[in-house]
Amino acid sequence: MKKITSLLMLLLTTLIFAQTTNYNVGDIVDDFTVTDIFGVEHNLYEYADAGKHIYLDFFFDTCGPCQTWQPTFSEFYDKYGCNGGDLVMISINNGTDSDEEVLQYGETYGGPFNLPPAVSADGGAGGVDSNFGVSAYPTFCLIGPDRTLLNRDIWPLTDITTFEATFPNGLEPEVMECTILGVTDTQNVEFAVVPSISNGQNISLVMENQVAKTIQVFDLIGREVYSLNVNANNMAFSLNVSSGTYLVKVTTETSSATKKIIIK
Repeated sequence: MKKITSLLMLLLTTLIFAQTTNYNVGDIVDDFTVTDIFGVEHNLYEYADAGKHIYLDFFFDTCGPCQTWQPTFSEFYDKYGCNGGDLVMISINNGTDSDEEVLQYGETYGGPFNLPPAVSADGGAGGVDSNFGVSAYPTFCLIGPDRTLLNRDIWPLTDITTFEATFPNGLEPEVMECTILGVTDTQNVEFAVVPSISNGQNISLVMENQVAKTIQVFDLIGREVYSLNVNANNMAFSLNVSSGTYLVKVTTETSSATKKIIIK
């Protein structure tokens, strides 16, 4: 009984004191650039300067409370457009887990939702964790477009409404499916982008029994980096952009769909 009581007290202490200890609310946080488990770079100030509110989830793969609440954070990410809208969500490992371990963690505990970008020790997560002074896990915090910490410890959680209750006055982010700016496909437009991972040159787009009218390419912040008016079902184009993940949106006369591509 004494051992069980000690374990319960340890867990309770972990939950109560989960926070970012190196920053107080209102502090300007340091910039960071990390690379997620799929090779995509994320820069904090770039998101903030684009007017985004950024939610960070600090975790490690064997953390029981992290496993419990990962589906809720994934649902939050999914509901507000998979980083295609006003909000950005990123999961930051404590620096002890590899890309492979973080990938397995997401697949096991992420629930039936699209998963937020996750950064492992391989992608620089440990440095961010140390900079924020995370004392326990999970710790969820919110950073505003002015680069200041708005909430250092979003806790305790009940469901997705706990995150929504942290929206500052005046922030009313659009509820949007991931098909808006599109990280998943709609069912009305079928096309392939070949290759999906490339240096950006000679990318082929192949429609299935439909005619594309426009092609647009967006970065993950939502900025259009390429557009072309077309009237064909097969075409090729090239992108002169920096490495990262981009969204190729194809529009026909009646509908549209979007697919991810990665530029190395």
